[in-house]
Parts: sequence; structure tokens; C-alpha cells
Amino acid sequence: MSGIDPDRACKEIDVERFDGATPAAMRDSLAIEEPLEIRIVYGDEGARKAKSISVTMRTPGNDAELAAGFLFTEGVIRDGCDIAALRAGDQEHGIVADGAASLSGREEPNVVTVELAPEVEVSIANLERNFYTTSSCGVCGKASLMALRTVCPPRRENRFAIDPQTLYQLPERLRSTQGVFQRTGGLHAAALFDAEGKMDSMREDVGRHNAVDKLIGAALLEDRIPLSDRLLLLSGRASFELMQKAAMGGIPMVAAVGAPSSLAVAVAKEFDVTLIGFLREKHFNVYHGAERVCRDSSPSSPRGRKS
Repeated sequence: MSGIDPDRACKEIDVERFDGATPAAMRDSLAIEEPLEIRIVYGDEGARKAKSISVTMRTPGNDAELAAGFLFTEGVIRDGCDIAALRAGDQEHGIVADGAASLSGREEPNVVTVELAPEVEVSIANLERNFYTTSSCGVCGKASLMALRTVCPPRRENRFAIDPQTLYQLPERLRSTQGVFQRTGGLHAAALFDAEGKMDSMREDVGRHNAVDKLIGAALLEDRIPLSDRLLLLSGRASFELMQKAAMGGIPMVAAVGAPSSLAVAVAKEFDVTLIGFLREKHFNVYHGAERVCRDSSPSSPRGRKS
């Protein structure tokens, strides 16, 4: 369940705080934001190639999980066994694939190198094109959905259901575990829950997509994909990119404290992922799959907007 180590993710600075017109010197905690470069090593034995494929701004910590989750949710790899070895500057995991031998030497602190198994085919041209068209600011909705269809696993029957009263408890359960957010107020969080409302795992990051990649990456490295019996809770809004990652991870339900986008709803319908938005203590909206939420409850009240 552990998230980021607060001592690695926070920085103390001097600030001037104003109450009305009166300033006072004080210390404040900031969430650290640093670039992380993800490199892959791929190709046949004897003809291995190395390439930097992404640089993302993230909060340090769980970097190995972030890299693995990113490669998986972007369709570069299909399984944890596709990773032969992985070396992160934070040295959190070392060996992350069964039977894999660690890369020698020490990695740079803001670089993760992922060595793919020789049999993994990598098309750099397709890789770069997909990163563009599947981004949350992609060419258009249709292009983004088409790109997602080419890499997403086959659609599965969605049997995940949850009681509304259980849903209402989840945001507070998530907040109570957000140690770095409580110190800085500057991080997003993502968590996995079971149908009874028990938290499986949680990750924090300055980037919403990074928090989800860390979460899915951890499950991938533990050989727990697809996550067909888990709900993904987001501390903010639900975008296309986050729904893409949920679909890639086989997650059947996504609940967001904030609003979903129109393309997020399109992904939910395309891949039959139950999508909930504006989840608060006393209300929420269901944008797809309401029958999996209201199954054992009284008839739902008239649809409404957020308060």
C-alpha cells in the first residue's frame, strides 16, 4: 500500500506568509518535481540497441514502477516477463522480473533503464506515433480511440460491482494515506480498492498519469495484471489518458473525485469500464455502468450536476 517516502518527495523552503497585510517568515513544504528519463534496451542478442523514449516530470520515488507501468500502459510491453532487467537510480527494486539478471553498474538518479527480453519486438516509429496520438491532447478523439484499440487487451466481461455506501467512504480512506499531500498539498494520488472498500495499494505523484503508472507498474511487477477485481480511485479528474491506462490494466471501474472529460466517457463506453465522477461524501455521477453500482440499492435519485 505504501506510497512515496516523504523525506525524498518533499523540500523545505523559507517563505513569507501574509495574514491580511502582515507578513511573517515561516517554513513551507513543497512537493519535489524532477525529470525522469526512461530508456529501453532492446533487440536481438548481439545486436542490442538503447534508446531514450520518454522524459516525464515526476516526484522521485517508485521510479522502477513508473517506468514499468508507462511501458505497459503505452503498449510497449504486454507482460512483466517482457522485462529482462530494470535499473532505477533509486535502486528500489533491482530485479523486477522473475529469472532476470540485474544490469551491472549504477544508474543515474533521474534515469530508469529497462532491458527488454530479446524476443520483444519494438517498432520505434509506431512507438513515437502512438505516444503522440494517444496523449490527452492528441490529434482528435477518433484518432486517440483508434490508437488505443490497437494496443489495448481484448475486452473482458465486467463483473465488478460495488455498493454506493462503500463508494462514499473511499475518498476519505485515500486522503488518510496521503502523507506527502498532507505536508505539501501538491500531489495527486491514485489507489486500488476491492469491492468491499479495502485499499490494495496507493501511489502519489505530482503528475496524475505518473501516479497511475506507478500503481499499475507495481501490479505488473507482482504479476497481478489484469486487475479485474479492483476499482481505481483518482484524487482529481478522469481524463482520456487515465482511462487508457485503466483499460490497459484490465481495471473494470474508475471513480474520480473530479470530473471526467468527454473522451474519458468515450473510452469507458468503448471498453465497458464503469466510470464515476464527482465522488463526494453524499453524491456522485455515473457516466457508464450504473447497473454495477445501484444493483442492490434503492432506485437512484434524478440525475444531477455537481454541487
